[in-house]
Amino acid sequence: MHFQTFPGQGKLVRCTKGKIWDVAVDMRKSSKTFGRWEAFELSEENNRMVYIPPGFAHGFLVLEGPADVHYRCTKVYDPKTESGFRFDDSEIAIKWPTSNPIVSDRDKAALSFKEVVC
Repeated sequence: MHFQTFPGQGKLVRCTKGKIWDVAVDMRKSSKTFGRWEAFELSEENNRMVYIPPGFAHGFLVLEGPADVHYRCTKVYDPKTESGFRFDDSEIAIKWPTSNPIVSDRDKAALSFKEVVC
């Protein structure tokens, strides 16, 4: 799960080819929904988009591929503000619709949610 620290970055996400399971996790410590997640199926067929506000982590799983995923961002990407936590963190308990995802080495090595927010 990826996010940008201060000042954060909002993302409008759309899948124009294939199908994805798109997930957002609230990282705002003062929020009533801190640590909770929400998921959306985005595809070329349903033509839906989702806005991920600043202060939320974001990740997705390709359900039908290849998939083209497009972002509109509120801020220019800055690698110095990039952070993330494990997609399979037991504290967050995201219900991914697969039991055996293909995960990048970078994401396999990510910290836990607690390690990132403390």
